[in-house]
Amino acid sequence: METFQRTNIFSLWLNWHFFEMPGFLFSAWKNYFLFSLNYFSIILLLKTFFAPWRRYNWSYPRGFDVGEWLSTFLSNIFSRVIGAICRTVLIIMGIIAQILIIFAGPIVILFWVLIPFIIIFAFIFIAVIV
Repeated sequence: METFQRTNIFSLWLNWHFFEMPGFLFSAWKNYFLFSLNYFSIILLLKTFFAPWRRYNWSYPRGFDVGEWLSTFLSNIFSRVIGAICRTVLIIMGIIAQILIIFAGPIVILFWVLIPFIIIFAFIFIAVIV
């Protein structure tokens, strides 16, 4: 037969609100941080910074035709420049996302811990005004 432990519901709530839930929020914050690292993959973007965009690469002609060779060379350079520009934008967006996640985590956890005090203060403030 199960044994029921008699515990005050207020102490259960205090334990949940101030100990269990901040741990869960920290875990969720860590998951968002790791997801953002994986989603933007900044390290991979830096490793392939000057690679052609979407692997668009033209092969050089077999014969010696200066016009064709120069056209192919400029097309490959253009593809690499477009790749570098797009990767720069993605790297900047990834860094901004990481910074926002780094600052949002402690703010959310702190707000969660302060919610009961904010509610109590609001009731006192309303009681004083009314």
